[in-house]
Amino acid sequence: MKKGEIREGVVTEVRFPNRGMVRLDSATEEGEARVTVKNVLPGQRIALRICKTGRGKAEGRLLEVLEPSKDEIPAPCPHFGSCGGCTYLSLPYPAQLALKERQVKGLLEQALQGQTHPWAFEPIKASPREHSYRNKMEFTFGDEVKDGPLALGMHKRGSFYDIVPVRECRIMDEDFRRILGGTLDYFAKKGTDFYHRLTHRGYLRHLLVRKAAYTGEVLTALVTTTQGTEREELLEGFRDMLLSLPLDGRIVGILHISNDSVADVVQSDRTDVMYGQDYFYEKLLGLRFRISVFSFFQTNSYGAEVLYRTVREYIGQPDQRDSVVYDLYSGTGTIAQMMASVAGRVIGVEIVEEAVEAARENARINGLDNCSFLAGDVLQVLDGIEEKPDLIILDPPREGVHPKALQKIIRYGVERMVYISCKPTSLARDLEMLLAGGYVVERACCVDMFPGTGNVETVCCLSRIK
Repeated sequence: MKKGEIREGVVTEVRFPNRGMVRLDSATEEGEARVTVKNVLPGQRIALRICKTGRGKAEGRLLEVLEPSKDEIPAPCPHFGSCGGCTYLSLPYPAQLALKERQVKGLLEQALQGQTHPWAFEPIKASPREHSYRNKMEFTFGDEVKDGPLALGMHKRGSFYDIVPVRECRIMDEDFRRILGGTLDYFAKKGTDFYHRLTHRGYLRHLLVRKAAYTGEVLTALVTTTQGTEREELLEGFRDMLLSLPLDGRIVGILHISNDSVADVVQSDRTDVMYGQDYFYEKLLGLRFRISVFSFFQTNSYGAEVLYRTVREYIGQPDQRDSVVYDLYSGTGTIAQMMASVAGRVIGVEIVEEAVEAARENARINGLDNCSFLAGDVLQVLDGIEEKPDLIILDPPREGVHPKALQKIIRYGVERMVYISCKPTSLARDLEMLLAGGYVVERACCVDMFPGTGNVETVCCLSRIK
């Protein structure tokens, strides 16, 4: 096969993350490589263009779905296919769950080939809500086509510049849609310009919306550059517009964030509170959490409760009431505080200082005096902790645990460890090192925190070989 060639074939499987394996029609030579294509579903017959070849592998770009999968249904969202947010929205939810379960099980089975100890891969756990589950959305200002009218929404699939105004997005609830629509209409009417990523000129950059599922509190943040003058009246009008919207929840804070970085990232050079406060509260499993605009918090509150119940079940009851638990990559301390009632001391380590401050405040709010949180890289911070752990919980970012940090963790020799992963390929890689270090997997399962998308959480319980 040649680069640029157009071929047809059938998607035989989809591997994590979003890698469709296509069996080509009428192969030109025996053993011709299959092609990897993104944004496809098992069973689809597609047309594709070869865009990369070499070393017995080939990658292609989807051109057209010639025949749908037998499992496909009409997507409930009109933006599906153009918006890059969702991948599996045209699959019934049970089929989405089955696909994710197969993907993760296959990865773990490959990683655990050398393990002789029996282990259980348990059925995937569904999100309590299939739609309207997101508690955080980050929208971008731009245009749908070059030099088109102002748009606000998500990036178009496969595009760095074009924006899809996702007014009918299904993974967020009606309050998000009202805030998105109201904001776009307001600034479009005012003729406000957006920040162009090529010229580095313009004003509007992003809109962040966070809404607590259980308290209904809403925090919004408008991100702009500092370019231009006399913007105060414009911002006051934006604030008043938001406060006039008929929402099911309640706005507790409206922020203006200035960001003059040339990088396309949401960050704050300066944050001003235009209304209310710069945080909101959410409740999970009987605990209360204070969350700021940049604090890490699971984006599906309903699914988070399923995830944390699973973690608590896997952890079980520590053998001693005075046991020390390490919660590494602890974020805002959700898991650490969940463990506080059954442990003597819980020590959380997190590299983001703002998250550590939030974790300390949340522990104070919940009256937990046996939780402490340390700011810094796990690799460095572990050397300074005097108390040795009886149990370790790992919840690393998508890239997994740094190999040197993982070696330090293995050397503690704790009898039991629980690993929570948002990227199963990173988990599979780390499991190989954990197995080499004397651990075995006892049980594992997936928790679907992200319906409609290709992402999934995985929980693994490991024990040390005696």
